Amino acid sequence: MDKYDVIKMIGEGAFGRAFLAKGKMDNQQCVIKEINLTKMPHREKEASKKEVILLAKMKHPNIVKFFTSLQEMNKLYIVMEYCDGGDLMKRISRQHGVLFDEDQILGWFVQISLGLKHIHDRKILHRDIKTQNIFLSNNEMVAKLGDFGIARVLNNTMELARTCVGTPYYLSPEICQNKPYNNKTDIWSLGCVLYELCTLRHPFEGTNLQQLVLKICQARFDPISPKFSSDLQTLVTQLFKIPPRNRPSINSILKKPFLEKLIAKYLSPAVIQELLHPLTNDEIEARRVLSDLWARAIQL
Repeated sequence: MDKYDVIKMIGEGAFGRAFLAKGKMDNQQCVIKEINLTKMPHREKEASKKEVILLAKMKHPNIVKFFTSLQEMNKLYIVMEYCDGGDLMKRISRQHGVLFDEDQILGWFVQISLGLKHIHDRKILHRDIKTQNIFLSNNEMVAKLGDFGIARVLNNTMELARTCVGTPYYLSPEICQNKPYNNKTDIWSLGCVLYELCTLRHPFEGTNLQQLVLKICQARFDPISPKFSSDLQTLVTQLFKIPPRNRPSINSILKKPFLEKLIAKYLSPAVIQELLHPLTNDEIEARRVLSDLWARAIQL
């Protein structure tokens, strides 16, 4: 850690802290997550190590960039990109009830979706998509998906995860009902983020957890403002379909004409070319094997 100068603490959780820092060599600002492994239960410890592995694999303009990681004196340090615009939750709160323009909403939504596509194409579920885990930079023009602490790699696209995780407001009906789930649970959470961008509030709220879960399982939400286009209104409805199979995949979302035309605005031609030619199953499997080997190496 002697390669960095800590500027200030910017966050604190049960097992760690986050600091704004800058490199002594390049003067580049970054965020350092300090995770105390001493009192951390085994499951959380493994999740932290998994985050390091996943972050190192995620190279995309709409995913928070990973720089390096190191372990010192029972503490794990993850060094990552600093997004100077803060998180989307704080940005929404600054609107004070004034709705965003549709162009702004769609610009952020397409970028978040492109980051999620990068994850899903690699058979990874994020499992904690929320406005607090989406970060803004470049004068709020760029949106990036972050915090992979509870992400899960699937052995194949049809495998269903069974662990109940996530943030209550963003949980899908299948997780609330303790059913197996797949990448469509991320699509539901993405719908919650889109709804927040349109209304500045959560789609499902309750005075207690039981009431909240009931509303989620029945998909009871107020429609977004009629000032928004019919395309956007329809998309919100599609993302909140109760049966997961009825929700669109991230690829079909991005192929919708009113969103597809925005992709070139946010991605370079090289990245768009990669989108048109995604990884083959063999390439994905090779990367998974390498990440497993890396995980074992970290544990040694």
